[in-house]
Amino acid sequence: MSDIDVAYVAKLARLALTPAEIERFGAQLGALLEHVGALAELPTADVAATAQVIAQSNVTREDLAVPSLDRETVLAQAPSREGPYFRVPRIIGEEA
Repeated sequence: MSDIDVAYVAKLARLALTPAEIERFGAQLGALLEHVGALAELPTADVAATAQVIAQSNVTREDLAVPSLDRETVLAQAPSREGPYFRVPRIIGEEA
């Protein structure tokens, strides 16, 4: 790997690599860059840019206003209430 100094990149990433790891990762990185280079040679001029390879569409439904539950019915189910509001602990795990 003459283009990328693996030891320097490891230092930037705060990784402590042994000389054997530097050699192994350098070879792996070289193989990866060769593969990317081969992909760069493919004729892609006629390929449309896409973010997804599978066509997607949103599934939507009509937004209908419906009556909500009665406040007293809902508050009657609450473990703790304070007036017309739910009573919750200030910190999760703390008793209300």
